[in-house]
Amino acid sequence: MAALTKWLFAPVPKGRIAAFRTLVYAFVALDVTFFSGWIRSHADLPQNLYQPLVIGDLLHLPAPNRVIVDATFFALIPLSLLAATGRAHRLLGWSVFILYLEWMIIAMSYGKIDHDRFGLLVALAVLPTAGRARHGETALTEAGGFALRLTQVGVVCTYFLAAVAKLRDGGLAWFTGATLTRAFIRRGTDLAHWLLNIPGFTVAGQFGIMGFELLSPVVFFVKPRVRYALIFGFYLFHLFTFSLITISFIPHQVAMASFLPLEKVTPVVWVRRLVAPSREVA
Repeated sequence: MAALTKWLFAPVPKGRIAAFRTLVYAFVALDVTFFSGWIRSHADLPQNLYQPLVIGDLLHLPAPNRVIVDATFFALIPLSLLAATGRAHRLLGWSVFILYLEWMIIAMSYGKIDHDRFGLLVALAVLPTAGRARHGETALTEAGGFALRLTQVGVVCTYFLAAVAKLRDGGLAWFTGATLTRAFIRRGTDLAHWLLNIPGFTVAGQFGIMGFELLSPVVFFVKPRVRYALIFGFYLFHLFTFSLITISFIPHQVAMASFLPLEKVTPVVWVRRLVAPSREVA
């Protein structure tokens, strides 16, 4: 138990929390306006098409209408941008989490449920607990480490549980079936169509995907350098996926940045240094 607690609360620099917080909340504003802007069209759907997720049922959430959808949309954008500054991290953080959760319930209550935002939702749920943090700050924080660790677990669960779902619904036949072939034909790029001409490529790809997803928890048990190499491989996997069937998984990739030493990327500190000399001259 002590070892698990130590692992869960492994301290990280506060600068890493500040950078991750800015990245996540800035992405939420971008996601709502660009990547998931299509969700606003659900306000115009017939009420009888609404099939709430379990959480929607438990919370007795009303069916989306124009008022609910627009209120969620127009509140999320300014609140997430304010949260990206790190100010009022609890109040703004919880507000963004609740609103974005509602945004996802509106999105996924019509028959199609995506799993690329699970890690991001975990990040939004735990960031309000991470405490105050400034860009470039080197002091260590266990609360921040806990927030990042839970986000990492959410990221890895996205992979591992996807493999479990494949085995549950398709069995071992998923390895040798026509899943990738169908995907390549239905929505594949020119590269995907070219790869269809290589005998056995899609079957080999299915074995590779399943192996990658089942072994993804290994990332927690390797040395930091190896871990960074594996995360780089995860990003390459999504780049290759996008090049074949244009599925981006960008929200998941944002959450995956919780594995990276983001405190080393300090644009805010750079700006401060540029502005400070000018103030002294003035």
